[in-house]
Amino acid sequence: MRKQNMNRDWIATARTLSEALPYMQRYSGAVVVVKFGGNAMGDDEAMAEFARDIVLMRQVGIHPVVVHGGGPMINELLNKLGIESRFVRGKRVTTRETVEVVEMVLSGLVNKRIVQAINDAGGRAVGISGKDDDLMVCEADDPELGFVGRPVEMNVQIIRDLYSAGLIPVIAPVATGMEDNETFNVNGDTAAGAIAGALKADRLLLLTDVSGVKDASGEVVTQMTPEQVRGMIADGTIAGGMIPKTETALKAVEEGVRAVVILDGRVPNASLLELFTEHGAGSLIRSTEPRVKPRGLRQGGSGL
Repeated sequence: MRKQNMNRDWIATARTLSEALPYMQRYSGAVVVVKFGGNAMGDDEAMAEFARDIVLMRQVGIHPVVVHGGGPMINELLNKLGIESRFVRGKRVTTRETVEVVEMVLSGLVNKRIVQAINDAGGRAVGISGKDDDLMVCEADDPELGFVGRPVEMNVQIIRDLYSAGLIPVIAPVATGMEDNETFNVNGDTAAGAIAGALKADRLLLLTDVSGVKDASGEVVTQMTPEQVRGMIADGTIAGGMIPKTETALKAVEEGVRAVVILDGRVPNASLLELFTEHGAGSLIRSTEPRVKPRGLRQGGSGL
């Protein structure tokens, strides 16, 4: 009986790989920006699983670009240092003292942990920040927030150079100021959207701690146009922390990203489910409707 069960598992695995082939072919050579954050970052097993997913993407010809956050780790170190964390409209108030801690955690601890996980999984990752080669130049987003930046100039050639060389860029969201070279903390979703837009990426995957954008009845909406998103924001269906994520998605689509997907990063292999299966995962936002299957090739096929 045990052998029969194992055989069924192997057959199911082989069938899954075979069914994924058209989607792998569809994405060969594509640029996929993945925003990694949330609770998965603090779990060793989840981190290792994420790293394997990224390495698999690279192995089948995708150019993955990882942008990460690190809020819980920043909070932990600030608490240890006795520095109070304050938030305005959901964004961290970043003083001159705080931004030094933010850079240390994001560019050091978090970035190198993700790089190591990808390398341990057989990939070749390189960690950089938005300050390297002036990748991301910012101005102050809001005087109330202090050193929180809004990207105004993107120089993404360093990313292209890295993935063209077979490397996986892992990017910490800290940036250089436009006027006086100050360091700015940039929201991870905002940074990922700006990078994806500058690269004209095929996909931006925003991994979150929720299953996607939900309608008034609480059901996840699997496909949305920008007009639908704006309507749901206006009528209050999209609220709270989902507003900045959907606004990031709208801006990325406007800047040339083919589609943005908001999906639950806690689900095992969420990125692979989105890219390589007929069902997909989460909520996909794009300005055009698919021209082939209404759902089957919405993410993975030639429906763009």
